Amino acid sequence: MPNKFLRRRVLAISVIGAIIIGGPVAYLNRSYIRTAIEQLMGNDFPGPGHGETTIVIAEGSGGDVIAQQLVDAGVVKSFQTTYKMILTQNPTFYPGTFKLKLEMSSQQAIDALSNPDSAVLTTIVIREGLRSTSIFDLLAETTGIDRSEFVALYRDPAAFSLPAGFPTLEGFMFPATYRFAPDASAKTILQTMVDRMRTELVEFGVKDSEALEVLTLASVIQKEARLEPDFYKVSRVFVNRIREGMHLQSDATVSYGVNGTTVSTTDAERANDNPYNTYLYPGLPVGPISAPGSVAIDAALNPGAGKWLYFCTINLETGETVFSETWSQHERAVAQWQAWMKDHPEYE
Repeated sequence: MPNKFLRRRVLAISVIGAIIIGGPVAYLNRSYIRTAIEQLMGNDFPGPGHGETTIVIAEGSGGDVIAQQLVDAGVVKSFQTTYKMILTQNPTFYPGTFKLKLEMSSQQAIDALSNPDSAVLTTIVIREGLRSTSIFDLLAETTGIDRSEFVALYRDPAAFSLPAGFPTLEGFMFPATYRFAPDASAKTILQTMVDRMRTELVEFGVKDSEALEVLTLASVIQKEARLEPDFYKVSRVFVNRIREGMHLQSDATVSYGVNGTTVSTTDAERANDNPYNTYLYPGLPVGPISAPGSVAIDAALNPGAGKWLYFCTINLETGETVFSETWSQHERAVAQWQAWMKDHPEYE
């Protein structure tokens, strides 16, 4: 043991001598030299470590707290060594959950915690046009949070301070790719999505008093339009019909109102008395029917120029849609769609 300790001291003295001789080069590499010295003195693990453990860094945690967490978890060997490095380097630590190895060097642990890309995050992709029911299925499956937690919050828009008139969170959860910490709560997840929609509305210049109308129209456009240029034409059709005093007669709203999943609707569904049935009731439905994306919101605010009163998608594979000004033109388009559907019953 004495000989081992003596060898460490000799090595440490040699390193210090090299630092003195190296001068400027040593200064530039001082953090790595300090690591080497601490390892030679037996105050630090050499790394790269083994196994795996999880460290959760809370918002605003100080270097002393983080250093102690690392020691307690068996990631680093010495609080003093690790904390000294943190004070010297003054790194920026990011809140989140990190997976680290056991018996890492202090420098490796500090590097990992000061790299936001090292955080363990759950990635969830919410596609445009999804209903809340599908969104909650995806969130529950991906995060492991019970679906009922999302549903309970969804039914309480006041908890998220939504603008007046929204019956639920439907349409106010912006479709995008999100990254959440493993311990994120249902409230945190939904709040993030709601806040993202608020940002979108602000960028479009939509006031709170306009939000319900804009997002409701955008959500219907999102479900009815297939190709991006058609979003603006579909918007124009709906605006024209409202101005003409015509019912929107959107199958997408009918399907939503009866919790249907098919493209087409039945006579019974179109006769169902609910506030989303735009065959029965004039104007927009009582609220959004899907998660509209940026294009749909833009289309709701900026409908294309045209006199169309009807549209019909005649090919559900390509999205080809015919826009018509008269009923006779629309009837011909409907006949094309019916013929296509006959050849493609799987789309029913």
